[in-house]
Amino acid sequence: MIICILFMSLNSTIIKADNITEDERSTWIWNPWILVDNEINTLEFLETKQINKVYLQIDYEISKKVYQSFIEKATAKDIQIYALAGESYWITENGIEYQNQLMDWLEHYQHEATNVQRFLGIHLDIEPYDTTLWTTKQTTAIQTYQQLVVQAKKKAQSFNLPLQLDIPFWYDEISYDTKYGNGILSEWLIDHSDGVTIMAYRDNSQEIIKIAKNEIEYAKQMNKKVVVGVETLESQEGDSVSFSEEGEAYMNRQLSKVQKYFSKKTSFKGIAIHHLESWMEMRP
Repeated sequence: MIICILFMSLNSTIIKADNITEDERSTWIWNPWILVDNEINTLEFLETKQINKVYLQIDYEISKKVYQSFIEKATAKDIQIYALAGESYWITENGIEYQNQLMDWLEHYQHEATNVQRFLGIHLDIEPYDTTLWTTKQTTAIQTYQQLVVQAKKKAQSFNLPLQLDIPFWYDEISYDTKYGNGILSEWLIDHSDGVTIMAYRDNSQEIIKIAKNEIEYAKQMNKKVVVGVETLESQEGDSVSFSEEGEAYMNRQLSKVQKYFSKKTSFKGIAIHHLESWMEMRP
């Protein structure tokens, strides 16, 4: 039974994500069991790397107390935690039920947690292009994805939380013509979210800047924010995708150039590094 909870009582105590004015330095935690096994070292790593936002995967098998403990400690270190979820199969028939399950869990969690234990946003990573539907019926796949985003935005607003999305850099080359209108997919997603993280997975600053530029320019027109994401996980798509081969020092030099290049763009919000565990295993 779904319990509908009004969050009006929480509105005065929610910490607004938009209060952060400095550039974000974010990462994804896809394996939240690391918090069960190694919460202290995880927090130390995040603090050492000057991370101020984490996209934290929701696993229904993990006790809410684990999330409460971690978020409370992270909040004390000025690290924002966003609820991370999303699978490509969410766009298949009845896939909306998976998103509804997430929202029901999050609604209950937010109600039970204290102010310093609550998630400060929702971060969805839904990749419809990993389904056969994208290959065979791309318009249907895109429209179903758009429907998920629209419904997620309504839910996020009811929780008084921002909604952010991961998008690949090449969505600016994808046109749509659905019941939601027609245009460029990346622009529609920027319009219908509170911010996007571009998966600009390349291992040099010139390429990262080149493939992120369109979204940052469009977001500037729409008064939206864009975070530029890079990869540290070894990739099967070629040597130019990830920083896994070059190491962290080289990555940081390249990211410094990206940050400098976009520094005067009001729509540029910062850098995200994918993902925690592969980053931990990088050579210096």
